[in-house]
Amino acid sequence: MLEVIRDLNQWKELRQKLKGSEKPSVGFVPTMGALHEGHASLLKKAKKENDLVVLSIYVNPTQFNNSNDLENYPKTWEQDLEIAESLGVDFILSPTYQQMYPDQYRYQVQEKQESQELCGGDRPGHFDGVLTVVMKLLNLVQPQKAYFGEKDHQQYELVRDMCQSFFMDVEIIPCPIVREENGLALSSRNQRLSEEDYQIAPLLYENLKNKKLKTDEISTKLTQLGFSVDYLVEKEKRRYVAATLGKTPHQVRLIDNVEI
Repeated sequence: MLEVIRDLNQWKELRQKLKGSEKPSVGFVPTMGALHEGHASLLKKAKKENDLVVLSIYVNPTQFNNSNDLENYPKTWEQDLEIAESLGVDFILSPTYQQMYPDQYRYQVQEKQESQELCGGDRPGHFDGVLTVVMKLLNLVQPQKAYFGEKDHQQYELVRDMCQSFFMDVEIIPCPIVREENGLALSSRNQRLSEEDYQIAPLLYENLKNKKLKTDEISTKLTQLGFSVDYLVEKEKRRYVAATLGKTPHQVRLIDNVEI
């Protein structure tokens, strides 16, 4: 039966009890809520590969460099509960900021190379917040496996490398991008697209996967279609893009990537 835990001290006591003689394996899926089929695919895989599944729902302020983006991040708690329960999630961990950051973010995890590129290039401090909160959550949950979607491929690689660098006893599992029928990569932020922009958004993936076009050609086409391209880069046999679509308050930053 699904149990929602908001108090970290309560969770710590419970996690200690789970270290009994049977020692059930724990799979962990960290999210910021507004769950969709992409999250569901992670939870299904975690359920298949572990005895227990822990889902965290925590909108992490330290990874937002845009206060408007943080304020408008979609929140669908009741729907999230229904999805989690239907997929057999055992625990939802949903703490407050004060519990997650009793030090007021004095201590941070920083990576000084890969995090400065792509999404980190135009979002100062973004990955400091991501890596810090992920390390905190992994230390709390103590899973054997944690699941990350490949839509945020840069994030997955940084988390994987952080765990290896700090000798953390957890396997970071990458999971394929889940797309809508029109090709748009599923994202909680898609909910904020206007009807008009929603019709344009799939063209990001359509152009990105076109191997006949060079990155500058794709960038030009996207700009003509109404996207504001933040970056479009080829790196290690993968093509990455981030582009903003729409006008405030419906302006949405979309990211995607494909193998080439």
